[in-house]
Amino acid sequence: MGVAPTSGRRVTAAAEGDVVVFLIGLRINRWRAVRHWLPALAAMPRMLKELSRDGDSGLLARRVLAGGPRVFTVVQYWESREKLLAYASDPSGQHRPAWAAFNRRVRGSKGSVGIWHETYIVPAGSYESVYVDMPPAGLGAAWGVEPVGRRGERAAQRLASGAA
Repeated sequence: MGVAPTSGRRVTAAAEGDVVVFLIGLRINRWRAVRHWLPALAAMPRMLKELSRDGDSGLLARRVLAGGPRVFTVVQYWESREKLLAYASDPSGQHRPAWAAFNRRVRGSKGSVGIWHETYIVPAGSYESVYVDMPPAGLGAAWGVEPVGRRGERAAQRLASGAA
């Protein structure tokens, strides 16, 4: 497998408007309670696959992170809060049945598995990104990238001026 191409020497995300960032994670608290944590862990790839097949879902990009052997996090970038909430509440999608099954299982799990999520709506002009000699990641993967505006411009200057 080759190395992914870089986006250019120094670029920034081409995001415009508000940015929706959704973080969701799972923590395995009891390794032996496989019947409680494995279904929850297995549900996320199915949901991500469903979202990636639907170009209108609103999911722009995502990154899976491992925080050691028992902690998993997915960082997601969405077109809008409305599209994120629509997916979460869609009775025909993967999320609703997975959430209902998790809630049934967790009652008897004695804390064997924990899950969490956080949603951030970041107002336009309140985010900043720089990618140097690497493929687009995060916001750059979600919205694409463009050259950083002015030579020597610092992230603090862009945020202070209100430029994205």
